[in-house]
Amino acid sequence: MIIEVLKSKIHRVKVTQAELNYVGSITIDEDLIEAANIIPNEKVQIVNNNNGARFETYVIKGERGSGIVCLNGATARLAQVGDIVIIMSYASMEMEEARRYEPILIFPDTDNKLIR
Repeated sequence: MIIEVLKSKIHRVKVTQAELNYVGSITIDEDLIEAANIIPNEKVQIVNNNNGARFETYVIKGERGSGIVCLNGATARLAQVGDIVIIMSYASMEMEEARRYEPILIFPDTDNKLIR
């Protein structure tokens, strides 16, 4: 049996930009997506801690070290600059593999920088 499990999570980052007039997606600092093992164009689920919105989109690589977390296109309506969001990706795997799998959890600081 194949099930979907949490693969990666970037926990509590601050939205730094919202660009309504854009094709769509979320732009995330390359340091964060690399640490979380998320790749450009990967589907992610986003949870807005400020308003409870939950939505899916895909990732665009942002400038490394910039701390950028920018909601693009229609998703810009679901959060405001300064809102705190959680970004999650999932993977499909066999039940036995899923039982052993440990998701990658990233806890950036208040400036969206990796804590090392």
